[in-house]
Amino acid sequence: MNLALWIAAGLLAAVALTGGITKTFVPKEWLAATTGGGWTAGASVGFVKTLGVLELLAAAGLLLPAMLDVAPVLVPVTAICWVALMVGAMITHLRHGEARFIGLNLAYLAVAAFVAWGRLDSSPFTG
Repeated sequence: MNLALWIAAGLLAAVALTGGITKTFVPKEWLAATTGGGWTAGASVGFVKTLGVLELLAAAGLLLPAMLDVAPVLVPVTAICWVALMVGAMITHLRHGEARFIGLNLAYLAVAAFVAWGRLDSSPFTG
């Protein structure tokens, strides 16, 4: 179970890192022209960059607290925050006619819920 939780957290961290780098450093106009990025056309640059920074923090929060054994409770807390982010992503994609991305967001949400559940209840880092 521990290995499955590490793999799930690593997968989410990779997704968060990729999305965070893209939203933080790629110009909004380029994002708006990409598949799945149409929602950025109506969003402010600050909002998109803020989401990017939050995703970068999520990437760190899913792995570093446990790896460094410093406040490992931040791993499930970060996973819960990722669940909330994916709910927002699904709503945003639906509102912008990008319903085909909802399945992907739902998959990320499920993985994050698994990490949150596993690290809070089933296989915490302590003990």
